[in-house]
Amino acid sequence: MSTQSGNQYPSAVVPDRLFDEAEPENRWRARFHAPRISVPEWARDAPGANIYVSNASGVWEVYAWDRATDGHRRVTDRPNGTLHATPSPDGSRIWWFDDTDGDEFGSWRSQPFDGDSSAAVKALPDVHDGYPAGLEIGTRVIAAGVSTDDGSALFAKIDGRTERFYQHKDDAGIASLSRDESLLAITHSEHGDSRHPALRVLSTEGFTTVADKWDGEGKGLQALEFSPVPGDQRLLVLHERRGREELLLWDVRAGTETELEIDLPGEVVADWYPDARALLVVHFHEARSSLYRYDLDTGELSSVDTPPGRIGGAGVRPDGSIEYSWSSAAEPAAVRVRTTDGADSVLLKPPGEPAPGSSPVADAFVEGVGGRIHALVSRPAGAPDGPLPTVFSLHGGPHAADEDRFSAYRATWLDAGFAVVEVNYRGSTGYGSAWRDAIEGRPGLTELEDVAAVHDWAVSSGLSNKDKCVVNGASWGGYLTLLALGTQPTRWAAGVAGVPVADYVAAYEDEMEQLRSFDRALFGGSPAEVPAVYRECSPLTYVDAVAAPVLVLAGDNDPRCPIRQIENYLDRLGARAAPHEFYRYDAGHGSLVIAETIKQTSIEVCFALRALGLR
Repeated sequence: MSTQSGNQYPSAVVPDRLFDEAEPENRWRARFHAPRISVPEWARDAPGANIYVSNASGVWEVYAWDRATDGHRRVTDRPNGTLHATPSPDGSRIWWFDDTDGDEFGSWRSQPFDGDSSAAVKALPDVHDGYPAGLEIGTRVIAAGVSTDDGSALFAKIDGRTERFYQHKDDAGIASLSRDESLLAITHSEHGDSRHPALRVLSTEGFTTVADKWDGEGKGLQALEFSPVPGDQRLLVLHERRGREELLLWDVRAGTETELEIDLPGEVVADWYPDARALLVVHFHEARSSLYRYDLDTGELSSVDTPPGRIGGAGVRPDGSIEYSWSSAAEPAAVRVRTTDGADSVLLKPPGEPAPGSSPVADAFVEGVGGRIHALVSRPAGAPDGPLPTVFSLHGGPHAADEDRFSAYRATWLDAGFAVVEVNYRGSTGYGSAWRDAIEGRPGLTELEDVAAVHDWAVSSGLSNKDKCVVNGASWGGYLTLLALGTQPTRWAAGVAGVPVADYVAAYEDEMEQLRSFDRALFGGSPAEVPAVYRECSPLTYVDAVAAPVLVLAGDNDPRCPIRQIENYLDRLGARAAPHEFYRYDAGHGSLVIAETIKQTSIEVCFALRALGLR
């Protein structure tokens, strides 16, 4: 754990209550406390054995579900929660990733499906600890990737014997194991660009290369899954040859490929139907997603009717039914099932009361210097028509996107009287490769040009009170928040930065190697190679221009946005007595503990209300 150095940073104020009235106070807490659940993952050869993650205990943990008895049981119990888990193909065991207090560094553990975490053992004792870089579990072959400061190492355990078959200084990972376990697909960035990876398929007999595929500079490939049918060596792949993410089938043994022409705007991802004659396609377009069935024999695309919103995960069961998670900004998430006759119903209902709903989002399209920017706008229920205090909530990633999905966090700001604007700035996914990659060579500053354009629109349209605008975000959104406060000081009345990059050079020195590889690809090199770019794009460079009050929240064990570089930034704020508060907690890049999430949200909203003179 890091120890505090330099100035004694002003501690964030923890409010006793966020709202004065009982109803909104109870409502916002109820949204966070309401049990949530992920789409179940079933064992390949024993589909009655399922696992999922849920916050039903107050901490996100792994649960087992035996469909034969309808028995549900929590199988992990760790202070900072557990997110990553998968069942063995025969359903006899559950694998989950074990780190220390959220630092993401550790190893895979395995326990009986009907046991608990006290029975867990290190699953691959001959594999050293590190950051996870993919896992594939077969009946005879197990493959796992590990990342450390030395780069990427890939291991295989075959018939009880473990060997390292790949090592490279740049980012690599395990992608997919063929159904007959004769082929293993890996992703790598030997060409020096982890943001646009290449694929390699190896034989599991000797790990010789069977085939390589790379589409060249700026065009990444992502292996999704080998066909589920034994003997079928087709690999489902995402490519971006035409400027957006699309699908192709690569028959590795035959050495042929087929690009699938799916006539939909936006971008897609997919998974196989069990007979490998069709694909379940998840389609993303302008912050919303939908489901389709694509027939590989006829090329027919048919809609799986779902209401507008976000699909949070989907899969096809052996009987052909589709299980998926759905939510919208107004309606909380539910795990649903659509049977082959078209009937749709709730599959799993966690214990307890469902979360109260919230306000819907509306679309705003704003012209910016780099093209049309899509933003999502929410207004508090019953809000007056006049300009409102507004929080500009910037998503992390940067390669992610805000969507029309339910968010207890967004709803809390709305209940507190703020309008919420979410900006899918350049760098966001779902809008094509050029939009995503436009931040290369000038990250941070490019995105903030789009945020500024949306801010100008929000003020000129009458939505936002120009004197009461808050910028906030976490991770990359926290980085953008601090950079905005320094480079756009007259726009913002306050800033809230969660787990941010604050001093980019120090962050690069301390962060996990996978992110250093990402940063080299994004910035055009390391800080030693392109120091001017890191200096220009680092919030620390502009810290003396920050005029608005700042709240920073950070985890002591964060490997992505490490604590030392945040302390460097806070020291500079403290040296000139700039108004700021700091909240630090004993976890990593965010918290899986619901009580901690509620505490942090109340600190953030209360800080903004005080900074704007609204409390």
